[in-house]
Amino acid sequence: MSTTLVIIIVCAVIAIALLAAYFFFGRSNGPLTLDIGGAAPRAAGGSDNSPEKTISGRLMGLAAVVAGVVAALVAKLWTMQLVSTEEYAELAESNRTRTITTSAPRGRILDRNGVEIVTNRPSLTVVAEPDVVDDEIEVQLLANLIGMPYMAVRRKIQDSSEGAQSKRTVSVDVSRRVVAFIGEHPSLFNGVSVEERTQRFYPHGSLAAHIVGYTGVVTQEQLEANADAGEGTVKYRSGDTVGQAGIEYQYESVLQGVRGEQTVYVDARGNVLDYSTYVAPQSGSDVMLTIDINVQRAAEESLERVMNKVRQEGYAGKAGCVVALDCTNGEVIAMASAPTFSPNVFVGGISNADWDALQSEDANYPLLNRAISGVYPSGSTIKALTAFAALDYGIATPQSSWYCTGWWTGFGEDYGMGCWWKTGHGAMNLITGLTYSCDVVFYEIGKGFYLADSEGLQETFRRYGLGSASGIDLPSEAVGRVPDAEWKWNYWSDAPEEQRRWQGGDNCNISIGQGDMLVTCLQMADAYCSIANRGDTWRPHLLKSVLAPAGGGTVIEYKPEVIFTNEEDEVFRATVERGLHGVVYEEDYTQAQHWTNLSISVAGKTGTAEQPGEYRDPVGWFVGYGPSDNPKYVIASNMDEVLQGASSAMYVVRDVFGAIYGEPDTFDEDTTVGD
Repeated sequence: MSTTLVIIIVCAVIAIALLAAYFFFGRSNGPLTLDIGGAAPRAAGGSDNSPEKTISGRLMGLAAVVAGVVAALVAKLWTMQLVSTEEYAELAESNRTRTITTSAPRGRILDRNGVEIVTNRPSLTVVAEPDVVDDEIEVQLLANLIGMPYMAVRRKIQDSSEGAQSKRTVSVDVSRRVVAFIGEHPSLFNGVSVEERTQRFYPHGSLAAHIVGYTGVVTQEQLEANADAGEGTVKYRSGDTVGQAGIEYQYESVLQGVRGEQTVYVDARGNVLDYSTYVAPQSGSDVMLTIDINVQRAAEESLERVMNKVRQEGYAGKAGCVVALDCTNGEVIAMASAPTFSPNVFVGGISNADWDALQSEDANYPLLNRAISGVYPSGSTIKALTAFAALDYGIATPQSSWYCTGWWTGFGEDYGMGCWWKTGHGAMNLITGLTYSCDVVFYEIGKGFYLADSEGLQETFRRYGLGSASGIDLPSEAVGRVPDAEWKWNYWSDAPEEQRRWQGGDNCNISIGQGDMLVTCLQMADAYCSIANRGDTWRPHLLKSVLAPAGGGTVIEYKPEVIFTNEEDEVFRATVERGLHGVVYEEDYTQAQHWTNLSISVAGKTGTAEQPGEYRDPVGWFVGYGPSDNPKYVIASNMDEVLQGASSAMYVVRDVFGAIYGEPDTFDEDTTVGD
């Protein structure tokens, strides 16, 4: 019975009651009142407190109250029937309709030339209506057919995370045999069907895995964060697939499509009776990256090859990374980290065993993108910045000279420090100090800053981007550390006061990239971009453009921006550049042979950084830029637990330059001597 009909009936009953009261009690209002008990007639009027008159008055008061109630009901009826008709119609409609959503394909991820790095592939998916769970025999037959435990199938059908009326996903990527059997036996699988959906697909396997990242089911934290998102933001539902790392995460709002909607009619129990309007899902936008897939492949293959070579020589060679930047605009041409992983293992949900393996220390943490998240002592690659600091603050001049015997006692015999070249380099200046990476030269610079009570070293390092994030468009970028007196005092808060104070040896250590100094590979690449560009460093970025979903052109084009600029005296620049050129072509004859077969000239710096911990081999570094007379690319690499940078990371940088210019390294040798 409708609400309107009930109100009409109530009003009618009240009206009949009022009429009855009027006829029985309301008509005795003449000039005389007849006394049935036999008393003489008397005139009406004046004060009359007879029971009849009292009852009549009360009835009139009741009538007024009832009239007010009726008036209120009539007013409410009027507003319901005329004023709120549309609102109540919508409520009624919502009680008998439901909206079922369907997922949309994610946008593709392409390299700078349009080659697909990440795409979507069709997937045959077994789905079931919610009420299938009530038929135990059908659930068991379905479990037997697709090779899943009975309880697993039952739980999947009970899962309403995709919507109460939505079909439940039971199994993805089923075989054609399963599809054919279900199609041939509809009576056995009432409410079960096969749909063609899409799954994320990484056609190159592990290639560029740390760049593109991976997807997974939306987490509770992501759902809560998304609930507060503003207008125009895609709203997540439980069970949605979203980006969890890399570009998949960074550009989630672009890659995520708009869900489709199907309106259905339901009965009081929620059973679907009919289907109404349908809005098709809209795929996400394609993202074009700055990387070149061929250079990326060369970088990853080189890392693996050189690591294997290092292991054959008796070193652990546990991990490594490399990043190649276009120093004229900040574009990342390649970024590789080893060990790596395949994002395909996350598609459809990753198993506990696979997840544990990817988080394992024994496997050297394959999910870690060492190029931006790994922090290491920089070793001698920092000496170019130390040289600029010495020149800028007057600690040294281009004409300064020192003498290296292999052992330095600038703070006394009790505090002696050795050069990596044990027999000594002899007479050195800033240029040869850089070329041959003489530690004694830079110990002297560190001592000079200490005696001047200056933190010019740290200030210079920070000017060149160390100790801060570059803002690259990837999650989880580390900031590293530039230690100073305040940091040491606070960090060693439990140590004796004397040990907490900044000492001359601390300056000497950071001047050669040792001690408590920590940097990322990307930070060193950015620092050398400033050297190569003679001032500007552009923000490193992977996004080149966002393409329209239907292939209608570019929606967004990345606009490069400068993140820091370092003005240096031209004489100072010439001094440092000359030293870096000597590293590549003069430090060691064998080392130079890897570069003389490349048509462009390269300037760079090797590095070998000792690591804390007993029995740990050093981190090997190489950073180079070229063409050195008109720089276009800066490439930085490091490798964990090796002999030295010149026999590990340098090979990787050479291979990446070779891939860019189509000129592979043709020189072959067993060992290389150098820093």
